[in-house]
Amino acid sequence: MIRYGLICDNGHEFEGWFSESADFDRQKESGFLTCPVCSSLHVSKTLMAPSVSTARKKEAQAAQHALTVNAAQREAFAKIKEAVAAIRANSEDVGERFPEEARKIHYGETDARGIIGQASADDVRSLIDEGIEIAPLPVLPDDVN
Repeated sequence: MIRYGLICDNGHEFEGWFSESADFDRQKESGFLTCPVCSSLHVSKTLMAPSVSTARKKEAQAAQHALTVNAAQREAFAKIKEAVAAIRANSEDVGERFPEEARKIHYGETDARGIIGQASADDVRSLIDEGIEIAPLPVLPDDVN
């Protein structure tokens, strides 16, 4: 992507992103390139300082990216933890009876309710094959410690 500084004939400055240099010319000729402020079709490129990548700049960008990723990961983990806690708080833990209780609920033999518990891989496959909707809860670090 190429970023150009642009200006219209009324002096409004703005930026435009183009997939290649010729893209600017094609959009201008076809009338797709207009000023976002006044809709003028008379738009031209302005001089821009080149963006020079230095080792220091790359290190700073990498560090910022790592901070952003870590913050996003912490936020996502907090949301997962909150969701799991809500599911646990609003469900009955039926333990190893999970496959049996899930079937009873599915086939209307007992009242519908949220349940959690354990099931073997074979039981999980059988429940899914029967059309019973189930989903695993993630095991969180706090659950293991």
